Parts: sequence; C-alpha cells; structure tokens
Amino acid sequence: MQSAMGVLGRIGQALRLAPRGKAPVPFVVLFKKFKSILERNNRILTLMADMGDKLGGEYVFDRRYIEAACEEMADQIFKLVSDLSILNRCRNVPLFTAFETVRQEIADELAGRHHFPDTAPTLPLSALRADMAEAAGGKFAMLGELKNVLQLPVPDGFVITTGAFAAFMAKNGLPELIARQTERLDADEEGALAEASATVRQRILAASLPKSLSRGLAEALAALAGRLGRPPRSLAVRSSAWNEDGETSFAGQYESVIGVPPSQAAEAFKRVVAGAYTPEAWLYRRRRGFREHEAVMAVGCQVMIDSVVSGGLYTYAPLTRKEEGIFVSAAWGLCAPIMSGELDTDSYLIGRRAPFASLSREIAHKPQALALRPEGGTAYTDLPPQKADAPCLAEADLSLLGEAAVSLEKYFKRPQDVEWTIDAAGRLYILQSRPMVFHGDPARRTGAIDAATEKAEVLFSGRGDVVQRGVAMGTAYVVRGDADLDDFPFGAILIAHHTSPRFSRIMPRAQGILTDIGSPAGHMAAVAREFRLPTVVGCGLATRLLETGDEITVDATQNVVYRGLVKELRYFELTEEAVYEDSYEYRLLRRLLKKITPLNLVDPHAPGFTPASCRTYHDITRYIHEQAVAELVAFSENRRGILDASARKLRTALPLNLSIIDLDGDGSAQGGEIAPEALPSLPLRELLAGLTGSGMWDTDPVPVDMGSFMASLTRTLGMGGPGEEKLGRNLAVVSNEYMNLNLHLGYHFILIDAYAGEVVNDNSLYFRFLGGVTDFDRRSRRARCIGKILERADFRVEIHGDLVVGRIKKVDLPAMRAKLRLLGGLVGCTRQLDVRLGREDDAHCFATEFLTAIAAVTEDAHDPARNP
Repeated sequence: MQSAMGVLGRIGQALRLAPRGKAPVPFVVLFKKFKSILERNNRILTLMADMGDKLGGEYVFDRRYIEAACEEMADQIFKLVSDLSILNRCRNVPLFTAFETVRQEIADELAGRHHFPDTAPTLPLSALRADMAEAAGGKFAMLGELKNVLQLPVPDGFVITTGAFAAFMAKNGLPELIARQTERLDADEEGALAEASATVRQRILAASLPKSLSRGLAEALAALAGRLGRPPRSLAVRSSAWNEDGETSFAGQYESVIGVPPSQAAEAFKRVVAGAYTPEAWLYRRRRGFREHEAVMAVGCQVMIDSVVSGGLYTYAPLTRKEEGIFVSAAWGLCAPIMSGELDTDSYLIGRRAPFASLSREIAHKPQALALRPEGGTAYTDLPPQKADAPCLAEADLSLLGEAAVSLEKYFKRPQDVEWTIDAAGRLYILQSRPMVFHGDPARRTGAIDAATEKAEVLFSGRGDVVQRGVAMGTAYVVRGDADLDDFPFGAILIAHHTSPRFSRIMPRAQGILTDIGSPAGHMAAVAREFRLPTVVGCGLATRLLETGDEITVDATQNVVYRGLVKELRYFELTEEAVYEDSYEYRLLRRLLKKITPLNLVDPHAPGFTPASCRTYHDITRYIHEQAVAELVAFSENRRGILDASARKLRTALPLNLSIIDLDGDGSAQGGEIAPEALPSLPLRELLAGLTGSGMWDTDPVPVDMGSFMASLTRTLGMGGPGEEKLGRNLAVVSNEYMNLNLHLGYHFILIDAYAGEVVNDNSLYFRFLGGVTDFDRRSRRARCIGKILERADFRVEIHGDLVVGRIKKVDLPAMRAKLRLLGGLVGCTRQLDVRLGREDDAHCFATEFLTAIAAVTEDAHDPARNP
C-alpha cells in the first residue's frame, strides 16, 4: 500500500501549487468524489458485516480470508480518507494518522504482536467495563460490568493490567525464554513439559517488577485502603487472562491466591503469572490450539470477604427434566474449595420467577469449612455436627440468589455459571460470572416448541432483514427521539422507526431491536452484531403495530414476531449450544474486529466527534460519511465551481425562476428550458410533485395586521436581516439521484440537499429554512411550526430563532420519495405562513392540518404502480 503520509503530501502540494486565480475545482469533480465516498462507505460496511457473519459459526474460513479482508478494508479506508481530502482541501492529517494507527495495530496483530491499551499499570474495579478485556482480562472486565453497569455487589479491588504484565515479562526476558521452551515442547511435548514448566515458573517467581508496576501497585493498595477507610486485612489475587471466562472458560486452569496480606501482593502477582505455565495450564492451551503469544494475563486484587456460606449456581438447569429452574450448590465458609470440588455441598433447585422458592433440595454432611485467619491467610476449621448437617441457605438467601441469577442471564442473554458468597451480615457478593457451555445435543425446535409457536399469535413474519440471529423476549419500548433513550428500561426490546448508531448506548440493556427502516449493512447493524443482539431492520410496520408496554417475542432466527411471551422459544435459546469455534483463526478474527467494528463516534454534534477520537475503522468511516455530506452542502451554499456551468431553466407556471445544472449531462444541452417531466433528477421530480400536486402554493393575498406590515416594510427598506443578501437566480444542481436546491423566495432562504437511490445506506436529506418579512416572534413561531411538521415526519430537527434545520438518513427509496414530496408541499405553504400564525396555538394546529392535507400526496410515493 502507498504511504498514507506520502499521498497526503502530494495532495497538499498539488493544492498549494495550484496557480493563483485559477477557477476552483469544478463541482462535478467534487460530486464524483462524493459518490465515490458513498460507494466505498457501503463496501466497507458490507465487509464488516461479512467478517462479523464469519463468527456466527455457519461459515468456514482460513487465515487467507482474514488477511485478504483486512487488506481490502485498509485499502478502502485509505482511499476513503483520500477522497475526503479532495472535498475538504486536505484538512485530513489527523484522519490519516488515525487510519495509520489502526492499520498498524491490525498488521501487528496479524504478525502475533499485541498493542496493549495505553493505561496506568493498575485500574480500580470502578473503572472497568466489559469492553475492557484487552486491558483487564476477561474475568475482571466482566466483574467491572457487574459492579458498574448491573450494580451488583462485587468485592472492591483493582486489576494489574495486561500492559503492566507485558512490561514485567519484557523486563525479565521471559518471552524469549518461553519461545525457546516452546520449541522444546514442539519437538517432544510429553518429555519436555515438566522441565519446561519448572524452568519458566522459576524465572517468573525470581523476576523483579518494573518500577512503574511497583509504584502503581503501592498506589492502588493505598487507594483501596482509602475507599475502605482502613487497609484490607487480606486480598484475593486472581488470574484474569485474555480468553478467560469467555467462550473458552479456562475454569480451574489458572491459579488464584487467597488470604494474601497486602504486603505480599507483589509475590502473589508473580505466583498468578507463573500459574499460567503449570504443566496442566500449558497443556490445556496447547490442546485447545492457543499460540503462546495469546497467553496474556491481567491479575486482579480484591478484598477478601469473611464468608459464612459460598457456592456456585447455574442460572438455567438444563439437565432437570421434570422442572425448569436455577441450580444452586452451597457449603459453609470460603468459596475456593467448594468450586474446586474439595468439599461436599448442599444442592437446591429454585424457581425462575420471584420469589424464587426452592423446588427441591439435597442437604449434604459438611464437617469442615475454609475460613480467614485473624493474622492473615486461611485455614480449615471443624464444624459442630448440628451445623455440618444443617442447610446452608434459607429461603431469603435463595431469593437473593435467584434475583441475581435472572438479572445476569437477562443481561448477558446467555445462561451463566456464577460464583458467589454471603457474609455474616447476610450480604450477597458476586465473585464471578461466565457463560455456561452446554455439551451434548442442544435443544431442537420440535415437540413443545413447535406446538407453542403454532398456537402463538404471529404479529408479522418474513419482513425486513435479519441482522443478528437469536431470540428476544420482553416488553416493547418504542423510541421516537433521543430523549426516549435516557429512560430505556433494562430487558426491553427497542422498537424504532429507523436505525441509529445512537442506539449503541442502550444495547447492553436491550433484549432485541426491531426497526421499520434501515440497512443490514449500516452502522447500527455492525454494532448490533458486535453485541450479538437479536435484530431485524426494515420491518416496515413495527412502530405501527407495537406500543410501549406490549409483551412480544422476536425470533430473529426464523424472522417471526409473536404477540406475548413464547417461553418455549426462550428455553430453546437458553439451551441451544453457543455457536462459536475455538480455532486460532476465530480468536484472531475476534481480536481484529475489536479494532474494526466498534463505533465510538455516535453523535455528529458531540464535541468528541473528531478525527482524533477515531479509534477503529468504523469510527473513521462514520466520520467521513458525515463530513462528506456536510462538505457537499457547504460547496453548494458557496457555489464554488457551480455558477460557471451550463444551466437550463425549469418550465413551470410557478414563479420559481429556477435554473438547473445537470451533473450527469454530457454538456450537449446548452441553455433553453426543460419541462418537469423531463428532469433527470429523481429527488427534484419528487419535490416538484409535492409542490404542485399538493396545491400548497397559494397566491391569494393574506390579511396583515399593522405590526406585521411595519415589520415587513422595515425589512423591505433594507434595515437588516437576510433580505439584504441578493443571491440571484434560484439554482438546482442535480444528478439522477442527487439534488442540491437553493431557493430565494422573497425573503425566505431554503436549502435542500438530497441523495435518493436504491442503496439505503446512501440516502440522506437535509433541509434548511431561514428568513421572512414579519417580526421575529412571528418568524420564530413559523420555525416552530415547521419543526413540528419535520419531527412528525421523523426528521432530526434543530431550531435557532427563525432558522430550522432538519436531517434524515438511511431510509429506503419509497420513504425518500415521500419525504421529498412533503418538503415540496412545505416549500409552497411556508411563504406566507408567518403572517397566518397570529397566536402560539396556531403553530400546532397548522402542523396538524398540513400533515393531513399532504398525506395523500406522500402516500402515493409508496405506490410502485405510480412510481416505476
């Protein structure tokens, strides 16, 4: 690939060396770059979707596919940035830098080299989230999610990051030692394993910590003592490897050290790291196909809980045939020997609904318990006979566990294997949660499942495109604006008219998504796949059929939406074996997609929507798409390189005085007039259909009160305002799928920029209205009226005084036709609207009247017979 900075330099030099006084770049050239950006944007999103689909388990791929996909992705992104450089006069140095950073990280990952997140050596548990597994490892990233998002009780602590681990390993020459020992294993695994393990572990235990890690560990311990109000008596120092507690659990393979005095935290850290190279753990990784460079370990430190009773639970008990429930095992004391199988446990089966009463129980003889020692460390204690044979858990304890279990299962959308403990005050703490992995035959869609779905009421089926397979069950929540997202309830199914990347912030709380319109290769679709969230886009009628509070079941595997909760489908989904592979190629693709598909740039109006904030290829693509539309609008407003083009006059009875420049024309049509039916531009034809077909252009005089008359007279005499600016002829710059329309109608200034084609991702519509002759209050009232109309038509609206801006994107072609016709009617009716709106209530009334009057014209836009 060409050097990004080299190409940037050549572009910049060409622009700087252009002779002074030369005409600006012709708009037709700029428009071709804009179309190129749209095409590349769609290709990139399609590539992302394809790479995401490969992780679904239905496709076979190899390393060559991954390399080819990454190479094409990088090539398309680079050319995308270069195209934007032509549009915005080479203001893209930060964007090229962001691209090169991501490209280099992907290249290094393909070569087996890791770029660790740039964090402090330690991070408090309060700073961790599920998407921070690269820095905190799988276990502690998940614990951070439980504590900070689900608000579940988790023992306080911190994590020594993977970056600190890598610095520790590099300082002591351990990667080179491990590479040499790995070569011995490749030659003779059984004979060399014990010696190789001993050699590596001894070096790790004898190694010294980097100064930055020693300092960071001391600061983390001091901060923990500050939060507790006293130094912790003892710590649990636990492994948190990259792939731990994920698709591959590594359960019991890595070491955890409990009862550690804070003064011995550094030695415990080395013990945990060395635990990755016990013969058992090393052999486990090799047999599961893990490469040595994948053995990346974060280490977590948590306050030890003085446990009274501990245990584990399965949020769903698939082996019980008579009753379905939550399976709980429990014993007295600390959790470690219970989970390792050293102690016998009580067993409980509890219901899956509140109050989570016990359905059955088996009480074991439990003569010993592991407990904390007052001086530090742990020891086994003998229990009196009456306690040894007593149940560990009361109904109140089971209720606490059942509530936590259901919350975890709903949140992670898969059954969970959970470790927990309860202290002397009866407080429950979650120690770990990881996906349950089912073995044997998964559930089949037969018997009770088929009978249940046959009886269930089908709301609609086979409509739209499935973005992510799965089953979602819960309460519908209709989102009509950004404000609705603030109150999105946990476990609901999002129903929206159109897709939006802004939905990413509630995806962890959602069970599924249905939208009326949207593309399976759009920005939101990529994020939904990342969250593995059952999603169907383009249903067409979800917001019409569903209301907030409706209970529904979305089967995004069969693309069917049912009224009510079809619980048999929930159990099918829970017992269906997770679809994933454990090959190195799958893990590599997962790691690469973390640098490609996550979307951090959600709101174009946010201060952080900048090139410097782009951390993934998806961020770069999203930023460029927004900027390209904005640049094209800006070029059209300034008319750079447009007015010198050959134009034709629109032949119409309306006094529009509209000249048209055809970007797709061959230049043979010089001057003259063109009839509306001969217009090459679909957007302009549709806008004119709304303008003329609605009868909104009213030429009758309107009564004006004295205040309005004086305001009009003042503005007519040129005493301020946009009336002073004379733009000359009205102008439309068009192509077959594009229209940029500038209208100066009296003292009204209207700009409409539209791209309407078959590719949903490309479609966008921008509307701006400003001006008027009456006083500011009336003009502002008209602005609010226009805003109401646009909002009800699903535009994103901004109002500043008498300025109205409306935007809508990624709607299908029939919807684009309807929106353009609505804007045509709006252009016609707004000319004298400020005069008509004498009272504040008039704005609401007129908006309702307008939408009713324009409905017949916009509905025709959806009729294929009338719009071939």
